[in-house]
Amino acid sequence: MSTSGVEGYELSTDPDRLDVDLVHHWLSTDAYWALGRGRETVERAVRGSLNFAVRAAGGPQVAYARVVTDWATFAWLCDVYVAPAHRGKGLGTWLAGAVRDHLAPYRLTRVMLSTLDAHEVYSKVGFVPFPHPENLMLLTPAQSSDAPQN
Repeated sequence: MSTSGVEGYELSTDPDRLDVDLVHHWLSTDAYWALGRGRETVERAVRGSLNFAVRAAGGPQVAYARVVTDWATFAWLCDVYVAPAHRGKGLGTWLAGAVRDHLAPYRLTRVMLSTLDAHEVYSKVGFVPFPHPENLMLLTPAQSSDAPQN
């Protein structure tokens, strides 16, 4: 998929157009949720995900998002990042809308995300607060040597 929506920018899901070095730099040095994330981890995440890259027309990549999905019932939108020099131009909203539109034909039961400070960006494309957050649970990595080994 390749499309333009914000003047002067284009969006692509073509993995060959994704600048993984740049994505790793952004996430590991500037994204509060991924500070220090290793290059190998970013590469594995990219390989296991549907990736969206936004480029300035004819230029470098300026934004990124990835989706983890089973293509049948569920998707998780994550690692949404817009380079600082390109913020305030509607790229985050456009990117989130492009993800929504790309996933629509799959008729997924639930598309989720987590955000600390960008609720307005996502609400513009239809995301709403989780109706019963008390239902959500999280499995954290085992912190002891007593954890079962596979």
